[in-house]
Amino acid sequence: MPKHPGHSSKFGCKRLWRLIPGILRYRHLEYPLFVFALFWKLRYLHHNLNANNIDMNRLDNLIAIGSLILASFWTLWLSTRARSAALALLNVLLTGVIFADLVYYRYFRDFITVPVLLQVGQVGELGESISSLLLPSDLWLAADWLIAVVILGAWLLLRRLKSERLPQDGERETGASAAQGKERPMSRLLTGLLAFVLGYVLTIGPIQHYKNTWAGELFTGNWWNLSLYNITGLLGFHYYDAYRYAKEHLSSKPALTAEEHKEIQRWFREAAEKRKAHNDTFAAYKNSNVIVVQVEALMNFVIGKQIGGEEITPHLNQLIKDSMYFASYYHQTGQGRTSDADFSSNSSLHPLPTGSVFVRFPSHNYDMLPQILGEHGYETGAYHAYEGSFWNRNAMYKAMGYDHFYNKQHYMMDEPLGWSLGDKSFFRQSLDFMTRESRQPFYAFLVTLTSHHPYQLPASERKLDVGEFQGTLFGSYLESVHYADEALGQLIEGMKQKGIWDHTILYVYGDHDNSLKDKEPYEQFLGRSLSEFDMHQIMNQVPLVIHLPDNGQAGVYQEPAGQLDMAPSLLHLLGIETGSYYMMGNDLFGSGERFVALRSGAFTDGRVYYTPSADGLFEHGECYSLDTRELTDLEQCRRGYEEAKLRLSISDRVIQYNLLREYR
Repeated sequence: MPKHPGHSSKFGCKRLWRLIPGILRYRHLEYPLFVFALFWKLRYLHHNLNANNIDMNRLDNLIAIGSLILASFWTLWLSTRARSAALALLNVLLTGVIFADLVYYRYFRDFITVPVLLQVGQVGELGESISSLLLPSDLWLAADWLIAVVILGAWLLLRRLKSERLPQDGERETGASAAQGKERPMSRLLTGLLAFVLGYVLTIGPIQHYKNTWAGELFTGNWWNLSLYNITGLLGFHYYDAYRYAKEHLSSKPALTAEEHKEIQRWFREAAEKRKAHNDTFAAYKNSNVIVVQVEALMNFVIGKQIGGEEITPHLNQLIKDSMYFASYYHQTGQGRTSDADFSSNSSLHPLPTGSVFVRFPSHNYDMLPQILGEHGYETGAYHAYEGSFWNRNAMYKAMGYDHFYNKQHYMMDEPLGWSLGDKSFFRQSLDFMTRESRQPFYAFLVTLTSHHPYQLPASERKLDVGEFQGTLFGSYLESVHYADEALGQLIEGMKQKGIWDHTILYVYGDHDNSLKDKEPYEQFLGRSLSEFDMHQIMNQVPLVIHLPDNGQAGVYQEPAGQLDMAPSLLHLLGIETGSYYMMGNDLFGSGERFVALRSGAFTDGRVYYTPSADGLFEHGECYSLDTRELTDLEQCRRGYEEAKLRLSISDRVIQYNLLREYR
């Protein structure tokens, strides 16, 4: 007997209904889909890091998959409905972590750590700076959510059709579905345990392989988070960071050995001996006022340059003619960025590999420049027209020994620009505070703000024609630097009008890079191709200009220098001995050999320049001759590499163990 035409249609619809919902609810399918979706997102993040062109290899893929299983295996112990909800929430949470790390990395070239999270209040302060770091392609991170919504909609539609067309079968199906959803507790327990074992093996096995072969020092030294990430993957990095923070702050640290204490104190004694230099400049400017200006994102590559026939920094260029200009001056900042430049310049210690000293250890003891000058009769003040709580400045500046901290609440907001008050008004009002409220001699530390990322000036202040860069972030940066330079010119003119120019040391430097990492605009601006070494130096060099009251020592200095050098150098000019202070910087007015170590482990001694690899291994780094700017024998950099690593380790221990309190 031939089949009835309607029978075939009803039979097909019934089979479709039984097949699709069954697949969608099948507990062994939704979990692999979850792992696959998050693995794809981790791949997307890595692709967007451009981390020294390092691709995820097979072991890295296994670590990523294993870490996802370790983060989610427990959901397999739940009932079907509870597991689905848990996986959905976990998907949202982990996607949020990946997205936050991606945006943070684009700006800081680093990953979010626990100390950074403790400063989460200032993330909201970034405002437009964060929005400028978002890309349309980031929407791919939510692609699985869209697919899930479509599938859920299709399932609900099928269910509705089934309820309308197959009511009797629906009753039987409901019972079948209920039976399928009842999973035995023992089965769920074993499945979860097996998943945990699998995740542990996939994660720990490759990491242990890396540790036993070429990454053994990373978990002890860890002076670059990117190196650690390349071993552990993103989730593993965050687990280790949380473990490290808990070990550091929530449990007692292993005591330093007597030999470690001797090594640290011996290093500082030798450094103090090398700084001794009673030459013509020692005490030559005793009792002079000191004004330090830390300029936001001012980089060295713009100094002396023109665009469209107009100087980008005309006032700095003019100042350099009568000043000391250090053309190979390096910022030595880490995650703390502006606060790191502030800390290192005033303490002559390195910043930490993670977080900001200002936030993590504000109550520890340091030999701070304002404190030292205060002990020698100076009135000291910090000036920054922003919220006093930002970077924990209220607490830290008090600990640093400042008599005054002039923050946003002290300034009239008569020139609102960017994040806060425009630099021109900031300098004018700060000069009024100095000359009206401070006795002389005084030490004034000014931190500017207008040239902060994302470099958005109103049309009335965009006075530089950036030509082909118009409308680009790079062009906006040049406009902001031009504004900051004009503000500096007004500061200098104001100092002359106030009668303090002829007996004040003016110390001007950039705090860190501009966070614009793409090579193309720099090549376009400079009119030449740039090597990776060229870019490394461009992104790490900021200008330093020191103007002395009698125009003394004016000239261009090519010897390497860094932010740690400020405190010992200024103390030299003022005739204050530094032998009893725990400082790591060079004396720029002494005759000793120069050595500058960066937080990443890069270093230069004026002869060679070492750039570290992402994995932190010396053998994978590159050693350049500064004479030829070409690669040279790697062994030429080995001694410097070991010295840089030692300095960073000593500085970290001094800060974390509060050793100066003990050594006093």
